[in-house]
Amino acid sequence: MYRNYKAELQQNGKMASSKLKLVVFLGSVRENRMCTRVANFVKKQLTPKYDLTVLDPLELQLPLLEKPLHFHQDQAQAPKVLRETEATVRSADGYLMLCAEYNTTVPPALSNLLDHFGPSTYAYKPSGIICYSVGIYGGMRAAMNLRCLLAELSTPSVPSIFAIPQVQNALSEDGEPQNDKMVPGLTRLMTQLDWYAQAMKNHRDNFGLPQ
Repeated sequence: MYRNYKAELQQNGKMASSKLKLVVFLGSVRENRMCTRVANFVKKQLTPKYDLTVLDPLELQLPLLEKPLHFHQDQAQAPKVLRETEATVRSADGYLMLCAEYNTTVPPALSNLLDHFGPSTYAYKPSGIICYSVGIYGGMRAAMNLRCLLAELSTPSVPSIFAIPQVQNALSEDGEPQNDKMVPGLTRLMTQLDWYAQAMKNHRDNFGLPQ
């Protein structure tokens, strides 16, 4: 007989919030970047259901990686922006990567932001990839490279990838979809990310993390 774990967790007070916490990583800082359109779309679609925090490398202004947070012997002496950003990432239940494609690979602003924190920050939480480009391939070549990086950071990406070709035509500047593929595409990705995030959260709450 199957046990109703969700009911037991609710009864034991282990499910204080019904909303999953997701961190959305923007991946571009260059002029006329398209990630703000994608971010606006994601926020409009997902805010009612999820607790979203957006990390924008343009706003954070992290330096070119020389010393990640986990290399500091006393992390209390590390720059405040690193400590605060790490706390935000660590507290999340899952991640969304908004990945442009620079020369067929991951934008340096995104990899630089991710690499400032060690795998334990992301561990045992899933990620979802939303890739995009102004061309016809939708950033899929960069997404394949990003998948490898995310796996090494201990946040494996879910099977579905939401690719947005010709993003400049697919979304308005304020994130309104301009075709009938945008909402179903995001929904497909989020169905998987939600399932994995809920499952992994329940397992962390019940059994902790491997030693």
